[in-house]
Amino acid sequence: METVKPIIAGEVVRLSPLVRRVTAPNPGMMTGPGTNTYIVGNDVLAVIDPGPVSEPHFDRIRELVGDRLRWILCTHTHLDHSPGARALQAATGAQTIGMPAPPHGSQDVGFFPDRIFKHGEVIEGGDFALRGIHTPGHASNHLCFLLEPEKLLFTGDHIMQGSTVVITPPDGNMIEYLQSLDSLLTLDVVRVAPGHGHPIETPHEEARRLIAHRLKREQKIIAAFSGRNPATIDELVPVAYADTSPKLHPVARRSLHAHLIKLERDGQVRQVGEHWTLRS
Repeated sequence: METVKPIIAGEVVRLSPLVRRVTAPNPGMMTGPGTNTYIVGNDVLAVIDPGPVSEPHFDRIRELVGDRLRWILCTHTHLDHSPGARALQAATGAQTIGMPAPPHGSQDVGFFPDRIFKHGEVIEGGDFALRGIHTPGHASNHLCFLLEPEKLLFTGDHIMQGSTVVITPPDGNMIEYLQSLDSLLTLDVVRVAPGHGHPIETPHEEARRLIAHRLKREQKIIAAFSGRNPATIDELVPVAYADTSPKLHPVARRSLHAHLIKLERDGQVRQVGEHWTLRS
């Protein structure tokens, strides 16, 4: 029944014996109901994605973790996920874990993790273990975290509930995103806890759905060249995303660009200046 309730900022939701969720007060087009922060453990604690700089959210997390917080894990360094780590670390002394910010726009360049997690690394609390899974695509430094006792995967922005993920070049990479989704199919996972939205109870089916969605969108982009070839990105967007509200086209433009870069690497299109040409 939890999945049908609205997500309310600051409300604590018990998702499992080991996991609580509290959502930041930053709802919006790109964040849905807000950024989910997860508190893992019952004795020694870990926080996953402390969220944006927000005094009410910080105060809520501090209230919930008390003096038991040992780790602050960040799935990636977009501004709605990692900036809250600095104040939380200063208040608790907890170790920050993640990957440094890449040298591109819209990143939390002030995030310098105490421990740079590599694919497969694990932290162990008294009653849990969290394994890092490198999942580049939405961001080059994106990590998911697998709660091994419960087979629960914290996916940040790799998989979100109720929305597709925006892939923004140059840091976002459509080829890597699809590969990372495919790699999740090999994991023994029964549930997903996303960075935005409610838990997803069918993780493998959701990964397959997202792969199919992206490949279907790719075919719509290819078909859009039938009306204009060569074409600019702005000329392709309203055709390839005709099924999407025009107010979302500026965001869709980013993912379309990522698709074109993939198609170019696949040898299906080529770029000359601002124009892209579909190869015969």
